[in-house]
Amino acid sequence: MPNVIEVKTLSEIHGQPDVWRNVLQALDELDLATLTANYDPRTSEWIFIGCGTSYYLAQAAAASFTTLLGVPARAVPASEVLLFPSLILPKTKAIFPVLISRSGHTSEILRVADCLQEQQIEFLGVTCDGHELAKATPRLVRLPVVEHSTVMTSSFTSMLLALQYIAAWFVKNDDFRNSLDLLPRHLERLLGTYSSQVEGFAQRNFDDIAVLGQGALYAIAAETALKVMESSSTYAQYFHTLEFRHGPKSIVSTNTLVGALLSETGYETELSVLREMKEIGATTFAIANKATPELYKAADLVIELGLPVPELARIIVYVVWGQLLGSYRGLAKGLDPDNPTNLSRVVKL
Repeated sequence: MPNVIEVKTLSEIHGQPDVWRNVLQALDELDLATLTANYDPRTSEWIFIGCGTSYYLAQAAAASFTTLLGVPARAVPASEVLLFPSLILPKTKAIFPVLISRSGHTSEILRVADCLQEQQIEFLGVTCDGHELAKATPRLVRLPVVEHSTVMTSSFTSMLLALQYIAAWFVKNDDFRNSLDLLPRHLERLLGTYSSQVEGFAQRNFDDIAVLGQGALYAIAAETALKVMESSSTYAQYFHTLEFRHGPKSIVSTNTLVGALLSETGYETELSVLREMKEIGATTFAIANKATPELYKAADLVIELGLPVPELARIIVYVVWGQLLGSYRGLAKGLDPDNPTNLSRVVKL
């Protein structure tokens, strides 16, 4: 088992505040008017496309665009575009696909790019490394993120940060964009407070893990569960919070961990689900912007964010704790989070 300080994944998770600062500076210098010319999401449907973590990122981006612009946006896995294009690419309205890939190497994303080029459909690429995706379109957002680990951490949060920035730019919501500038400093504060607590919590053993979230946090719950699976070879599931009552709660026992990403909008209702899971035997953790005494009673670990920003701008901070939980859980099991079982940094068909 590697020494904790030698784990690249942990280093990259803790380094996200500085990465976000660099990304925000790069976005301020980006010519967004040229990149998105003729494709305003209020007149063209933006379709966010990714694989794995990038698909969950696409879901969070679609929720962000829908919320900030008040118009529908959607997310689909790249495989759906390849296998069932008629369901994804309508011929009756203007669309603007957004292809998301950390490496720019992902086979399914590159095949989607080929498919779009054949149909003469322009698209936006969002990437960190660039590579083939950068050559496929002149409309490219390439972020200054260098990530060596196999699992996506700072690349996920940075690309989501960029897409939220772009959505706010369209509607000239400077207050929202300015709120993003506050996140690096607050994440530094939170990591100093909670990282060691998550490390201690990760020493516990669980047979089943479920992560719950609603609204824009549903995609973050999915990514949280994926991070736990990838980094620790621990099976984890994700659900809409209230849907967990409709059958899935049958897995709950004293060996079950249930995590809740609590929104401000649905706080009381979502808290009632977590309280119920605690009462029937689950170990629980919760992330909330503001924690009430009732939450501290319902959760074995509480991470209180205390972020003075809009609810939507907080969602990238929610995912950091799942990144840490997965890495620390992997170390507790004697695994190497930098080299997850059966995984490679880039998926090629």
